[in-house]
Amino acid sequence: MKVNRIESIYGSRKSQWLIKGIVMLMLVVMLVLPAGEALAAGLLRLGSRGPEVTQLQQELKNRGYFTHWRTTAYFGTITQNAVIRFQRDHGLLVDGIVGPQTRSALYGGSAVNRSGVTQRDRDNIYWLARIIHAEAQGEPYLGQVAVGNVVMNRVASPNFPNTIYNVIFEYTNGVPQFSPVADGTIYNTPGASSMKAAQEAYWGSKPVGSSLFFFNPKKAAGSWIVRTKQYVTTIGNHAFYR
Repeated sequence: MKVNRIESIYGSRKSQWLIKGIVMLMLVVMLVLPAGEALAAGLLRLGSRGPEVTQLQQELKNRGYFTHWRTTAYFGTITQNAVIRFQRDHGLLVDGIVGPQTRSALYGGSAVNRSGVTQRDRDNIYWLARIIHAEAQGEPYLGQVAVGNVVMNRVASPNFPNTIYNVIFEYTNGVPQFSPVADGTIYNTPGASSMKAAQEAYWGSKPVGSSLFFFNPKKAAGSWIVRTKQYVTTIGNHAFYR
């Protein structure tokens, strides 16, 4: 009986040590999981590399969180901070790691919601609102819609990029088409008026018809536009041309 009791105690302790060993191993794996293993586990975090990181950076860039001038395929501190800001704004666990919940919030919104508006529509409208705010804050509301009208016309034109984001960030001979891209004001948070104007322009409002250009004559000569394009109208401080 005494021997059996000793064996029982020894077996119990052995089980406890085994369990503790497994727990410690799991903790070590969580703390030092290499980037490649993190990808295999469905996680993207500091140190991760590859095309999934590029896709993440581009999606964060589309939403205004990743502000580096290009994607890098490397999950560094800039990407981590962008993820943290996204998580904070969307009520997610703020840990800087792209797991299932953050991934779903980023990519899972492509399905149409009850109003028929997709996440991509919302992202497009937000970027449109940003350029409207940067170019036309303080202008009459109709002038704000008109700026959005010009951007949407460019998206539809074969002579310009075919997305709102790429129209905004188009460069010609190394110079951005829109000055807010050059001075950084494109990243300012749009106000309620700009958001409303963006929605109106995005869904088809055309107060300046087929106009593809605008400028403020009080701030710029606009010589090339005046010489080569057809004048449409002036709203507030902006003259519009097609």
